[in-house]
Amino acid sequence: MSRARQPPLVTGISPNEGISWTKVTIRGENLGTGPTDLIGLTICGHNCLLTAEWMSASKIVCRVGQAKNDKGDIIVTTKSGGKGTSTVSFKLLKPEKIGILDQSAVWVDEMNYYDMRTDRNKGIPPLSLRPANPLGIEIDKGRFPQKDLEALFPGMSADFTSENFSAAWYLIENHSTTSFDQLKTAVVNLKKQANKKNEGSLAYVKGGLSTFFEAQDALSAIHQKLEADGTEKVEGSMTQKLENVLNRASNTADTLFQEVLGRKDKADSTRNALNVLQRFKFLFNLPLNIERNIQKGDYDVVINDYEKAKSLFGKTEVQVFKKYYAEVETRIEALRELLLDKLLETPSTLHDQKRYIRYLSDLHAPGDPAWQCIGAQHQWILKLMHNCKENYVKEQKGKDIFFVIYTYICTSLIHSPMLDLDSDVRPSPIGHLSQTASLKRGSSFQSGRDDAWRYKAPQQVVFVEKLTKLVVSQLPNFWKLWISYVNGSLFSETAEKSGQMERSKKNARQRQNDFKKMIQEVMHSLVKLIRGALLPFSLREGESRQYGGWEMKTELSGQWLTHVIQTVRLSSESLTALEIPNDMLQIIQDLILDLRVRCIIVTLQHTAEDIKRLAEKEDWVVDNEGLTSLPSQFEQCIVHSLQSLKIVLDCKPGEASVFQQQKTQEDVCQLSIGIMQVFIDCLELLSTKPDGDIDTAHLSVDVSSPDLFGSIHEDSSLSSEQRVLIALSNCRYLERHTFLNIAEHFEKHGFQGVEKITQVSMESLKELDQRLFEMYIESKADPIVGSLEPGIYAGYFDWKDCLVPAGVRNYLKEALVNIIAVHAEVFTISKDLVPRVMSRIVEAVSEELSRLMQCVSSFSRNGALQARLEICALRDTVAIYLTPESNSSFKQALEALPQLSSGTDKKLLEELLNKFKSSMHLQLTCFQASSSAMMKT
Repeated sequence: MSRARQPPLVTGISPNEGISWTKVTIRGENLGTGPTDLIGLTICGHNCLLTAEWMSASKIVCRVGQAKNDKGDIIVTTKSGGKGTSTVSFKLLKPEKIGILDQSAVWVDEMNYYDMRTDRNKGIPPLSLRPANPLGIEIDKGRFPQKDLEALFPGMSADFTSENFSAAWYLIENHSTTSFDQLKTAVVNLKKQANKKNEGSLAYVKGGLSTFFEAQDALSAIHQKLEADGTEKVEGSMTQKLENVLNRASNTADTLFQEVLGRKDKADSTRNALNVLQRFKFLFNLPLNIERNIQKGDYDVVINDYEKAKSLFGKTEVQVFKKYYAEVETRIEALRELLLDKLLETPSTLHDQKRYIRYLSDLHAPGDPAWQCIGAQHQWILKLMHNCKENYVKEQKGKDIFFVIYTYICTSLIHSPMLDLDSDVRPSPIGHLSQTASLKRGSSFQSGRDDAWRYKAPQQVVFVEKLTKLVVSQLPNFWKLWISYVNGSLFSETAEKSGQMERSKKNARQRQNDFKKMIQEVMHSLVKLIRGALLPFSLREGESRQYGGWEMKTELSGQWLTHVIQTVRLSSESLTALEIPNDMLQIIQDLILDLRVRCIIVTLQHTAEDIKRLAEKEDWVVDNEGLTSLPSQFEQCIVHSLQSLKIVLDCKPGEASVFQQQKTQEDVCQLSIGIMQVFIDCLELLSTKPDGDIDTAHLSVDVSSPDLFGSIHEDSSLSSEQRVLIALSNCRYLERHTFLNIAEHFEKHGFQGVEKITQVSMESLKELDQRLFEMYIESKADPIVGSLEPGIYAGYFDWKDCLVPAGVRNYLKEALVNIIAVHAEVFTISKDLVPRVMSRIVEAVSEELSRLMQCVSSFSRNGALQARLEICALRDTVAIYLTPESNSSFKQALEALPQLSSGTDKKLLEELLNKFKSSMHLQLTCFQASSSAMMKT
C-alpha cells in the first residue's frame, strides 16, 4: 500500500468576499489527485461540491452557495488526504434587493416576490408600483461599509417599503455626497407627489358634484310637495321623478367611471402578464442564452440551464411552455453535434477530449462518444505515421538529385589536371610522424575526415526519430483516454448517479479486444515503417509499397544503426512506462533484436572495409621491435569496432541476447574470421607486390584526405626483401600478441566461437608467415648457394691436384660476406628474426656444401686438408646458428673427406683456422651474439 497523502490545506481564495453564487478560485496544497479524489468542499458551512471544478492539486474553482454564516472557513475533503484545514476565510455579503424589471447576473428567487404580490392581508403594495427613486434626484451610492451602517442603525433598514425604514440610513447610503440644493429639490418632489395623491381624491368628488346636487334638489322638492299637497297624485309624480333622477345618476356614474375601470382591468391583465414573464423568464430567455453561451464556450452553463429547464418543463402541458422547450431541445441538439465534431477533431488535447465527452454525457448524447473519440484518435495516429513516412521519402528523393549533381562536380575536380594529389596535398614529415605517433599511442584508427555529408544524419535516421517521437507523444494520451474510459473517470458525478458510469464500464469490457487490436495495429505500423526504412528485406512482398519506398543506395553505417537502436529503446521504455501489456510491445522487442543483429553485421562488414584501407596507411617506419604501425592500427580498428557495438551487445531489461540464434552466431563468426583474413591478405599484398602493383581500385577514395596514397609511397627505397622482413616481423607480433588480444576482446564482448576464430586466423597467419619466410630465404639463400660451386672450382681447381693449403679461399669468404649482409639486413629490421633466418641460410649453405663434397670422386692429401679447412671454418663461424639439419650436413661433408693421418696436417689445420678467424675477426663479430634464441623452422 502506498503512503497516505497529507490533508488538504487551503491557503488562499479569490475573491475573499461576495454574495451568493460568486465564482471563487481556491488555492492551496494537496487539494486532491483528480476530480474523483475530491469528495467534499464547504464554504461558510455550505456544501459547494456540486459546482466545484478540480483544476490541479493546488487549484479548485467553484461558486459560493447560500450560507447561513456571514463568514467562515473553506474546508476541502479528499479521499487520499481526508478532511483538510484552512488558513483563510470567506465573507458572505447580503445581496441587494432586485426589482422585477431590474437586470441581474444571478438567478433571483421569484417566490418571495410572488408571495408578496398575492398576499393582500399584509397590505403591501405591488412591487411594480414601488418608485425606484422616491426623491426624484440622482442616486450616488456611498462607500460606507454595510457593516458599519448596520451597527449605526440596529434593527433598522434602508428599504423605504420596510416597516423599520430609516430615512437617515437611506440618505447616507444613497445621497451621502448630494448637495443641499439638490436635497431641497428632493423635498419639493416629495411635496408634489403628496399633492398629486390629494388632488386625485378631490377629483373623484368633483366629478360627482352635479349628480349630487340634482339628487339633493329632487329630494327637497319631494319633501315640499308632500308637505304642501299631501295628495296621492303628487306622490305618484314624485316617485316617477325620483326614479328618473336615480337612473340619470346611475348613467352618469357609469359614464364617469367606465374609463377608469377599463384602465384598471387593462392594468390588471398587464400586471398578470408581466408576472408570468417575470416568473418564467428563465424559460423564455433560455434559447437566446444557450446560443450566447455556446458562442462564448460556456458549455457548463448551457448544460446546467438545460438540466434545470428539463426538470421544470420537460413534462409540461402548457402550449407556450412546450413551444419554448421544443426550441431549447433544438438548440441542445445542435450543441450535441457541435461537441461531437469538436471531440472527433484532431489534433486535440486529452483534457479537451475528456471535457467534450463529459459534456456529451451530461447532454445524454446518443451512441458512445468516448469510443468514437478513441476510434478517431486511432485513425489519426496511423495517418500521422504514414504521412511522416511519405514526407521524408519525398524529401530524400529531392536530396538524391542534388547529391548526383554534387558527385559529378567532385568527380570532375578529381580528374582535373589542376588537382595534383601527389604534390601539394602530401603532408609534411613532421605531420606524418605525429600522425604515426598518435596511432601508436592508441588513438582512433580513423583519420580526421571532415566530410560534411558523412556526418549529417541520413533521412532514414531522422525519419525514425520523428516517427518514434510522434508515437511517444500521441500514444500516451490515447492510452490514458482508454484507461479513463475503462474506469469511468470520464464522466461527472451526475453521470455516476444516473448509471452512465456503469454502462461505460460495461461497454469498455466488451470492447477490450477491439482496443487491443488498435494498439497492435499502431505497434505493427510503427515497426513496419521502421523496417521499411532500415530493414526493407525483412518486409513481405505486399508490404514494401505501403511501408517502404526508400532509396537504399547505401546501407546505414553501424554508428547510425546504433543511434536508431537507442532511439527505439527509449521509445519502448516510454511505452512500457504506460503499463501497456508486454505482449503488445513484444513486436518492438523483436524489431530491436533484428536491428541489433543487423548493426553487428554491418559494423563488422564496414570494419573489414576499413581494414582493407589500412594498406594506405602503411608507412614502413619500423620501431625498435621491428614493427610498423600496421598491427597496432589493426588492433585499434577491431577494438574501436567492438567498443562501438557495446551499446548494441548489452541487453536492456526485457531484451534477449543478440547471439541467442545459431545463425547469428555463425554469421558473426564468419565475419570475424573474414576480418582477420582481410588483414592477412593486406599484409601479403603489401609484402609481395611492388608499389605500382598494389590494387587500390577497390578502396574508397576520400578527396578531402590530405594523405591520399601518400603513406604507401612514403619510403620508396625499401627493397622487396625488406618489405618481406617487415611483414614477417609483423606476423610474428600478430601471432604472439595481437590475435590473442583481439580474442580477449571478442570474449569480453560476448562473441561466440572465439576459439574457432582464433584457430582459423592463426592457421592462416602461419601459412602467410611460412610463405613469406620461404620467399625471403629463397631470395637470399639461392644466390649464396649458387655461388659456392663456381667459387670452389674457380681457376680450374682440382681436389686431386692442389697445393698445400695456405688459408681459406675467397669463395668461402665471399659466401660469408653475403651471409653477413643477410644478417645485417635482418638485424636492421628485427633482431628477433635473425636466428630464424640465419639458421635457414646456414642449412641451405651447409646442405649445398655437403652435396658438393659428396660429389667429389677423390681427394688428394692437400685437397682433403683444404676441404676440411673450409668446412671447419664455415662451421665454426656460424656455430651459433647451427641446427640439427645443418649439423648433419656438415657431418656428412666431413665424412666424405679422407681423415687426417699425420699430426702435422692437424697442426696446420689448426693454425690456418686460427689465422682465418684472426684475419676476419671484425667481419665475424655478428656471429658471436651471446644470447640469441634459436627459432625452430
